[in-house]
Amino acid sequence: MITQTFDKPLFLVDALVPTPSNRTRRLIRDALLVLLFSVGIAGSARVSIPLPFTPVPITGQTFAVLLTGAALGAKRGGLALMLYLLEGASGLPVFAGGAGGFTKLVGTTGGYLLSYPFAAFAMGTLARRGWDKTPARTFAAMLLSSLIVLITGTLWLSFFVGGIKPALAMGLLPFLPGDVLKAALAAGLLPTLWKGINRRKC
Repeated sequence: MITQTFDKPLFLVDALVPTPSNRTRRLIRDALLVLLFSVGIAGSARVSIPLPFTPVPITGQTFAVLLTGAALGAKRGGLALMLYLLEGASGLPVFAGGAGGFTKLVGTTGGYLLSYPFAAFAMGTLARRGWDKTPARTFAAMLLSSLIVLITGTLWLSFFVGGIKPALAMGLLPFLPGDVLKAALAAGLLPTLWKGINRRKC
């Protein structure tokens, strides 16, 4: 985990948290950030609303996952999500509704969970290119990264519910409006934070 040390930080966390010049301290800082964000994602999973027509609940996880990728970047964001999955697989109550255990990773919602490191990596890659600094690009980056979660989760779900058609009705279509809303929230939040950071440095 190597942190960028350019005058203009590529990621939000590097603009907000001082970057030590010592390599060992940078690694320790990055490890702590990865751990901290994994805990934050676990907290977001507590926001869980079951739906009667699908095994997939509404949660705050996807929003937290993509913000993690934007804030930490692709590598650290991906590591934070891998750590989160390891925490859950070990039995810690970090999944939706306070669930935990390896069986959640191979159950009906396992595809969504397993897609999280890839979605965070994608969001971090786009953030590295500055897509989190303007509302339109942030909105697009959030939607594109969300699709990784929705498509992977829906394909996985299809093996449990009798095919792709019921899986689309249970695992993708009901969640599109919420993902659009999350993208809109991020499109307002992330560029505003960057503007505040740039103003402070002037």
